[in-house]
Amino acid sequence: MKAQFRAELLKQRSTRTGLGLFAGMLGLVLLVVLLHGFGLAAEGLEGSSDQLMVLGRGEFLAVLFAALLGALSVTNEIRHGTIRPTFLVSPWRGRVVAAKVWASALIGAGFGLAACALAAGVGTAALRLRGIDVELDGGDYALLLAGGTAAAALWAAIGVGLGAIVRDQVPTLIGICAWLLFVEGLLVGDVAGVAENVGRFAPGALGQALSGQDPDTLLAPALGAPLLALYATAAAAAGWIATTRRGVA
Repeated sequence: MKAQFRAELLKQRSTRTGLGLFAGMLGLVLLVVLLHGFGLAAEGLEGSSDQLMVLGRGEFLAVLFAALLGALSVTNEIRHGTIRPTFLVSPWRGRVVAAKVWASALIGAGFGLAACALAAGVGTAALRLRGIDVELDGGDYALLLAGGTAAAALWAAIGVGLGAIVRDQVPTLIGICAWLLFVEGLLVGDVAGVAENVGRFAPGALGQALSGQDPDTLLAPALGAPLLALYATAAAAAGWIATTRRGVA
């Protein structure tokens, strides 16, 4: 298992896909935070919740890119046929999936920490340059960094599970993007009055809850963490079952 884990880490660290995702994430975080920090009206950025919304774009994008990273760790191998030699070297398919989950979660945590740190630094600087008092304290920043790191790690595991279940790369990636960018936005946006009942329990909203965002609508971090971990465990387990019971195309 240790050898398989090291192999998966090497694959993800040495491929252009992982490096491209990381660079793209940082660039997008920088752009989005600057647009929010300088583009929104000053009156809408005076409260701590509003300021967390700006800085929380780092957590959101980290979750998205970490999920894509996890999904690609499986679907890339299936798409290019390298999954066959992987299973020949390690015929215990469940161990391969487990190694991908742990490796993706570790790298996803790095995605989350880097994105949240960049968003916190750039967002705070933007607010101060505009003369807006920063209402966030050290605890808010610590929760943003720790929660964003944990959320990205867990979403990377979810991505691995989804990739192992769906297997086809394009619908997997489109599904992840559609869910995080559109579907959850409708749920948490209180469309049809479901935000209080459904939206806050969605996995993307739980990731935001972990970093302390929108406390009036979302769950508390202490409750969001185990629920998101449950999503990640269920997705990884489903991917493990799908991989061990299905043949390699």
